[in-house]
Amino acid sequence: MSDPITRPTVGAQRDGVDPAAVEEKPEGVTPSAIGRLGERKRARLDALAQASADKGGVSLIRDAFRRLRRNPVAIFGAAIVALFVLVAIFAPLLAPHDPAQRFDELTKNLTVDSIPGASSDFPLGSDPLGRDFLSRMIYGSRQTLFVGVVATLIGLALGVLIGALSGAFGGWIDNILMRFTDVMLALPALLLAISLVAMASRSSQWTVILAVAIVNVPIFARLLRGSMLAQRESDHVLAARALGVKQHSIVLRHMLPNAMTAVIVQATLTLSTAILEAASLSFLGLGDPDINRAEWGLMLGVDGQRYFEVRPELAYYPAIAIIVVALGFTLLGEGMREAIDPKNRR
Repeated sequence: MSDPITRPTVGAQRDGVDPAAVEEKPEGVTPSAIGRLGERKRARLDALAQASADKGGVSLIRDAFRRLRRNPVAIFGAAIVALFVLVAIFAPLLAPHDPAQRFDELTKNLTVDSIPGASSDFPLGSDPLGRDFLSRMIYGSRQTLFVGVVATLIGLALGVLIGALSGAFGGWIDNILMRFTDVMLALPALLLAISLVAMASRSSQWTVILAVAIVNVPIFARLLRGSMLAQRESDHVLAARALGVKQHSIVLRHMLPNAMTAVIVQATLTLSTAILEAASLSFLGLGDPDINRAEWGLMLGVDGQRYFEVRPELAYYPAIAIIVVALGFTLLGEGMREAIDPKNRR
């Protein structure tokens, strides 16, 4: 038995026409009803188009920011980062004492086997030299932020330069620069940083910053190169070449801006690793030798390690602070990466 709605006509069979190509109209449906249905669909599409036009288009950045605000993990990471930055900025207002000052009420009871603990005037007690440990922790956030941000910015600048040259021009320039980055990536990051610091005649804060920056250069270079190679054959770049736009204008105005989004997100993730690497160098005794400078990695390595059995809080507080801040940057960076991922667009 054939379907009454899709039954082929007898005339089509008699005239030798393919029956499957000719079907009867559904029973009970008139041409006027079909016309009204089409008009309603067109009216609905017109209304949706008009609503979209009135609202205006949504840019990719605004769309990514909207998804980022809906991500609780990214919000939690952003809150940690914001708190860390605020403490670093307003450290002189938040610290109860001068971090380099030695107090008599702390040094009079200070011995090798006994370090004063928490009190009303000194909530976190004393460090091994009779200084307020809470004030040094607050000022340490400023120094840790400075080292992490400057090292990341230097690594980002060098990585963008190498990646842009490699991805824009290709050929022998790409081969030379990428083989150089391959050599750097072949070595473990911490081992490379230790080797760079050991090459300096005298370790300082800037040797740590430069070592951490150089370690992160190949990460940015590789990432930007891949994005630039994807941009080279895109429609807008081909159109610019067809119009006779110069190569440097295509690279700076068309390719580089569209390839920088992923690199900026990676910079947020690299901030956490830069803080950990700088703290590792200070812990190993390769950081800033100035004992008056408050920096979490230096506090963890010099004071915490040496006096761990006497007062383990000297190691606990800097270690917890480093872990929490690194976690905040990592969560924020992962949230940003998910927000700009085209697969997550709805």
